[in-house]
Amino acid sequence: MNTESRIASVIMAAGRGSRMKAYDGNKTLLPLIPGDSPFEGSQPILRHIIDTLPSAPPALIVNYKSGDVKAATQGLGLTYCHQPVLNGTGGAVLAAREFIEHQPCDRLVITMGDVPFVRPETYRNLIEKLDRHHLVVLGFEPKDKKQYGILEIAGDQVEKITEWKFWREYPAEKQAVQTVCNSGIYAARREELLRYLSVLESRPQTVLKERDGKMVEIEEYFITDIAEYMTADGLSVGYALTADEMETMGVDDPDALARAQAYYRSEIG
Repeated sequence: MNTESRIASVIMAAGRGSRMKAYDGNKTLLPLIPGDSPFEGSQPILRHIIDTLPSAPPALIVNYKSGDVKAATQGLGLTYCHQPVLNGTGGAVLAAREFIEHQPCDRLVITMGDVPFVRPETYRNLIEKLDRHHLVVLGFEPKDKKQYGILEIAGDQVEKITEWKFWREYPAEKQAVQTVCNSGIYAARREELLRYLSVLESRPQTVLKERDGKMVEIEEYFITDIAEYMTADGLSVGYALTADEMETMGVDDPDALARAQAYYRSEIG
């Protein structure tokens, strides 16, 4: 099978990026080639991601500054899926469900709009592993895994994806053997993903978030839960490992932006 001929892609580009201080725009539009300011320049992060994804024009999940995102990507044949409420990564993919339903493909990639350096061959590796798995997670082994979600792995199977706030309570010996972290990038078989999006929709998580200076309970959905639901039902969730942590770096604060711009200048641009 020509793997790239039957692949759809979804890019999560809806969030504001509150840690990107002094910048009020959608962080997916930040430049990899800075001009007079690190926040102004050329080659937006999002455009670089679109250029490296396989096959057909992707869908963009939008919310914050969606007009700016659409203006920056006009003419590229993209589909825009509005996420009405910023209710987690699972909520983002739920917003793209209609797009996924109508794709003439059996496989798709889900990626982040602020992670610009995943290589085309890494996406291809993810997709090829769908020959053996229903869902594949892109993992990496950072020098310091604090703050990241971890993949709890048995053999070549991902049993669950556990957030830092939970796994940091694990005994030291259990923490030591969990070395692979979650990049937030996935490949999935389309039919199984659609089936488990319905499961996800029926099981929201209640979380505490600050809204207007107050802590309130809101319902969110996490794509990581799909991995656990699939595993519990006997489906196969695998992982692919990138050896270069830079591939999975998210540009979520000014320091990360400076590193991304320096990397692009030295390695790509």
